[in-house]
Amino acid sequence: MTQRFNNKVALVTGAAQGIGRRVAERLLEEGAWLVAVDRSELVHELQHERALLLTADLEQYSECARVMAAATARFGRIDVLVNNVGGTIWAKPFEHYAEAEIEAEVRRSLFPTLWCCHCVLPYMLEQGAGAIVNVSSVATRGVNRVPYGAAKGGVNALTACLALETAGSGIRVNATAPGGTEAPPRRIPRNSHPQSEQERVWYQQIVDQTLESSSMKRYGSIDEQAGAILFLACDEASYITGVTLPVGGGDLG
Repeated sequence: MTQRFNNKVALVTGAAQGIGRRVAERLLEEGAWLVAVDRSELVHELQHERALLLTADLEQYSECARVMAAATARFGRIDVLVNNVGGTIWAKPFEHYAEAEIEAEVRRSLFPTLWCCHCVLPYMLEQGAGAIVNVSSVATRGVNRVPYGAAKGGVNALTACLALETAGSGIRVNATAPGGTEAPPRRIPRNSHPQSEQERVWYQQIVDQTLESSSMKRYGSIDEQAGAILFLACDEASYITGVTLPVGGGDLG
């Protein structure tokens, strides 16, 4: 196993399950000091002598600030930030979304990344180095997820603009745009409301469109997503910034 993150401090949000958890596990395998953050207590399953495990609601700015302060108090710096919080809550044509649902989608899939980028900047600017990887989505061009797609489009714009602002300060900012990804069943549901028959039809339309858009005609694996994130976070990508890398089997989003 390569040690690309040996003695680096890496903070991963949304680390309790799915892509975020696999990124956190692989960072530990590659020598990082890990700060794993999630609003679920499941994040504490990542017990390790090199890990600080925190629960926080990163939709709230104050919680993002608290997390960054706790990380630097423990480890003295933050070398890598992986913003992984987000995900579709509802899947349906735009006209069926209620106002509160639209706001909830944007708050879930844009604000944690926006807030965490803002809160980590003072530390990275002071140390004159850092790598931020935001997790976006190819769903910026997709069906039945307009509010989520709009939020992830915001993540793409944030990535490009922040990269321009911070390149001269030694900070790289990139993103990945995952396509459909095979993952174990969610232990923390995004939406506790049982799906109706119509909602299942709308969700299947997303699956069908995702497979059709992919040149490889398949979903990716969690490790395929984690591998792209870790590459952009490591020093091998030291001359890459401002990029949103599609990881969708040829679906460019």
